[in-house]
Amino acid sequence: GQSTADDNIMDLIQTHIILHNHDQKGHELAMHVLYQLQCVNVADAPESSISTSEHYEKFFISLAKLLIDVLPASDKSFSKLLCDAPCLPESLFRFLEGLCMSQGNNQQTKDSEGDRVTQGLGTVWSLILGRPPLRQACLDIVLKCAIHSQDEVRGKAVRLVAKKLYDLTYASEKVEQFATDSLLAIANKHGVSTDVNFTTSKESTSEVEVSNQEASVSGSQISDAGPSASGSTKTSLISPKQSAISVSEAKRHTSLFFALCTKRPTLLRQLFNVYGGSPKVVKQCIHWHIPTLVRNLGSSCPEMLDIIHSPPEGSEELVTMILQTLTEESNPSANLVVAVKHLYETKLKDASILIPLLSSFPKEEVLPIFPRLVDLSPDRFQDALARILQGSAHTGPALTPAEVLIAIHDINPEKDKVPLKKVIDACTACFEQRTVFTQQVLEKALNKLVDNVPIPLLFMRTVIQALDAFPALVDFVMGILSRLVNKQIWKMPKLWVGFLKLAYQTQPRSFDVLLQLPPPQLEVALNKYPNLRPHLSSFVNRQNLHNKLPRHTLNILGFVNEPQQAPMPFAPAALQTADATSSLPGANIM
Repeated sequence: GQSTADDNIMDLIQTHIILHNHDQKGHELAMHVLYQLQCVNVADAPESSISTSEHYEKFFISLAKLLIDVLPASDKSFSKLLCDAPCLPESLFRFLEGLCMSQGNNQQTKDSEGDRVTQGLGTVWSLILGRPPLRQACLDIVLKCAIHSQDEVRGKAVRLVAKKLYDLTYASEKVEQFATDSLLAIANKHGVSTDVNFTTSKESTSEVEVSNQEASVSGSQISDAGPSASGSTKTSLISPKQSAISVSEAKRHTSLFFALCTKRPTLLRQLFNVYGGSPKVVKQCIHWHIPTLVRNLGSSCPEMLDIIHSPPEGSEELVTMILQTLTEESNPSANLVVAVKHLYETKLKDASILIPLLSSFPKEEVLPIFPRLVDLSPDRFQDALARILQGSAHTGPALTPAEVLIAIHDINPEKDKVPLKKVIDACTACFEQRTVFTQQVLEKALNKLVDNVPIPLLFMRTVIQALDAFPALVDFVMGILSRLVNKQIWKMPKLWVGFLKLAYQTQPRSFDVLLQLPPPQLEVALNKYPNLRPHLSSFVNRQNLHNKLPRHTLNILGFVNEPQQAPMPFAPAALQTADATSSLPGANIM
């Protein structure tokens, strides 16, 4: 009967506290009751302390829940109650942790003036500032929330830690250690001990949930003397049995670390150290975080430049991603260019690391490394080509499209150690961009290349590709072939093969060029492509060229003694050879 009466009295008091909450009288009454209960607990004999403590705890928890249920999330009464009370029961910390982790709340029950997660974390922040002995227990709650599976809970906790807690001298070391341990745990796929007390719940295929078990504390309440040291146990951040890590799992264990990197860039080195040995899904998560972090730090960040200057082994992909981010919307800083060049020249002989910077390189710096760019994979070369042709707003493209084609043909596969196929693929990549490598561009490039000494190995192949892409180039190409006759193309065996192939494929437009060949070379051409002979002879007849051609040439064409004599007949079947079906596109001449 006494217990029921006590409960009724407590209910009346709590109702009165709520009714007078707005004018401080409610809070004053709550403090009066709590301090009275605590005084009784302290003054009474030890044998009665348990029941008194239970009264205190029951009243406190009941009142705390009532304040949450009745008042909006923006109201500060709950926080003030916890900050001003003589001591906080252990169960209150479990209740507070549940509030921070949005337990029992859903989208429909959120108050329009705020939300309970914000209210809970705000209360924890107030306790950290206002009740120093409770800092450790409160910090543990926030850090658990900072790796929570719910994005909203985790996001708000991470912001609180990074923007406020990390700046506190008495919290920064623990915060940094916790964030680092979380990163290492997920990167190494095994447990890493931490001083923060929480356990691993049942494993699932997608998430490893942080349990809501509150820090173990000896006794029935937590007074301002702080949690018992004996209650601090070390448990794993991630179950050692966890064999597969989900993207969401990786994100929640790395978000805090990335937030701290913005405040303290020296932490970047740790990130680069673990990157190379991390599981693929963790690398994907790091890739997801990196752009925002890099933009916040900027290209002049000394710590980031130092890492780029000499990155840990296995982190090259991450360096490339950082460079891409830094050069997306602005030109790289001078210090960044210096750091990347040093990396390329001393440690990483992979030209792909230079791609993000190519738009800022002048022609004099692009040409020496061009063979190395051509030697990259097709996708990488395409990226490099785009950067080179893009250039910067101040200097324009590093190379014009015509200069790109010329640079490709200037590559000596043997001397420059670039496979011939890579050079051919680079040419093909250019021809695929017809809006960039236009007919006029090709004319300019071929005009220059035909005068090179020696003429490039792939020259004839490119001429064939050019005519395939732009048939209107035929007259220009005939001019090129005529110039090649003057350069005695037959003395260049590999080019000579391409010359004959193109001459055959472009008949009858090529007849004038063929008739410019010395008789021995003409005979070689007609022997290689027998079908040419009757058509070329007919052309001579139609154009009445007998008096303009050497007698030896006429003999080769079948004109014997009598200039007007028709050439020897050829069977129609002879016109059908394998070469007659040769097509211009992609012809192999090598």
